[in-house]
Amino acid sequence: MDYKVEISALLSKLTGIESAEIHRLMEIPPQPEMGDYAFPCFTLSKQLRKSPVAIAVELASDPTLNVDYVDSVRAQGPYVNFFIDKGHLSKAVISEIILKGEQYAASDIGQGKTVIVEFSSPNIAKPFHVGHAFTTVLGHSLSRIYEKLGYNVVRVNHLGDYGTQFGKLITAYRLWGEESALEASPIDELLRIYVLFHENEKDDPELTQTARDNFRRLEAGNPEEKALWQRFRDLSLKAFAQVYNRMGVAFDSYKGESDYSDHIPSVISFLEEKDLLVDSEGARVVMLDEYKLPPCLVVKSDGTTIYASRDLAAAMYRHEHYNFHKNIYVVGLPQSLHFQQVFAVLDKAGLDYAKDCEHVGFGLVKFKNMKFSTREGNIVVLEDLLNESIAKTLEIIKTNAALRQSDMTEEEILEIANKVGIGSVIYTYLKSGRERDIVFSWEEMLDFDGDSAPYLIYTYARTRSILRKAIEQGIRSADAFDDSLSLLTTEEEFALVKLLSDLPEAIEKAASSNEPFMLSRQVSRIARAFNRFYNNSSILGGADDHLRSARLALCEAVCTAIKTGTYLLGIDVVERM
Repeated sequence: MDYKVEISALLSKLTGIESAEIHRLMEIPPQPEMGDYAFPCFTLSKQLRKSPVAIAVELASDPTLNVDYVDSVRAQGPYVNFFIDKGHLSKAVISEIILKGEQYAASDIGQGKTVIVEFSSPNIAKPFHVGHAFTTVLGHSLSRIYEKLGYNVVRVNHLGDYGTQFGKLITAYRLWGEESALEASPIDELLRIYVLFHENEKDDPELTQTARDNFRRLEAGNPEEKALWQRFRDLSLKAFAQVYNRMGVAFDSYKGESDYSDHIPSVISFLEEKDLLVDSEGARVVMLDEYKLPPCLVVKSDGTTIYASRDLAAAMYRHEHYNFHKNIYVVGLPQSLHFQQVFAVLDKAGLDYAKDCEHVGFGLVKFKNMKFSTREGNIVVLEDLLNESIAKTLEIIKTNAALRQSDMTEEEILEIANKVGIGSVIYTYLKSGRERDIVFSWEEMLDFDGDSAPYLIYTYARTRSILRKAIEQGIRSADAFDDSLSLLTTEEEFALVKLLSDLPEAIEKAASSNEPFMLSRQVSRIARAFNRFYNNSSILGGADDHLRSARLALCEAVCTAIKTGTYLLGIDVVERM
């Protein structure tokens, strides 16, 4: 039951204002003692020619608001504050969660609409570092969130597999490449020769020209250059797949920059038909003065294409093939200007779907007192970070298991360490607003009492443990239709139930703002509230049978909510720790 919707409908009857408008104006008071919902009366003042305070008193005393799910209505200054009946809320929320199970918080608001999420998009032939992980984690979570809301989601890995750097790589491989090293460790070998190219380029300008020539031949479809490029691409994808599999990430499309090379002539023809292309020192650009943006370079002076031309082609292709509702680019904040230019060109060309293209930017990755034995100098390779996180988690879990004299096997402990270790990395990217820089700290990441994945996963495992003990003791959990659920009215119980009821809204907010942080914060709050309830309530002992059954049902609801939330973040839970 959505109390906000129900109360809005009641107020609509009394005031004549559209229910949707009242719903928009309704507020959540900052303090529990001020109620659960508050309606500001300022907008009615002019219409009724009364002060907001007088209107609030009049509305609060109207018998229409005396319904079974409202405990009391109070006028507090210019606000009408509603206090929901605690027992009614507890039964309604927990019943819904038990009945819906994993479908709790699901929605059909995206029914029939396609959302494209472009994320990860690493450059082939280069290591998958922690910066790539930000876009990967963020895009993976957003994809699951949109799916939860009923959207058809297309996950696109727009590989960086084209451009002048591949002319350099082809040149470098012909000069210094070692076949055995390429087979054994392709990314390491390709990076080695790429670095070697730049070192030698400083003293040999002819290398630069050779690289340009090789890229032109690649764009022209020359078989030799294309075969080398294809091999580099295939080997890179094989290496990337190992990382994606570890993190549970998958894609529907690997159409990278190279896939749009053949579309470039039609894009250029289209822009010419619109009379948008202007010659500029041999290059061709679209002027964007009216958008207060610098010109968008489409074709370079040597006739080759650039990121913008390929992104224009990609946007046009996606609209033609998917008719998208949203076309989301999960790319770092430094690329903001680039996407502003691309979207402006689409808009200037009269393509109305330009407004449906969104750049979802994110901050930088930093480290606090962390040392890595990385393979790539100053590049922190993601696999190194994951391995280190798993190793440290394994050490913690083994220590705790020994102290508790746990019967967990080595295999089970390792599986838990993998999930918690990888989850710790993922949560670090998503626990704050995406535009803030990420600061990795082992102490914070692996703090089982802090704002961390281990805390969420441990809370879930603790709750599952309670439910297992109840089964062993033959104690029944209340079902969805049990009136005993209305007994959950203590301060801790009610606070927890309210947070559970807010999970669907948190998911919708996460999608509308493209901020998984909205969801991670809510799941963290639920975990905190559960542990307060756990520490202040007797769940299996002491309470009478009806209250005990209701509290077990609350535990089941918490498990469902935490598992739902962590799944949407891309984190796996464990049944015990």
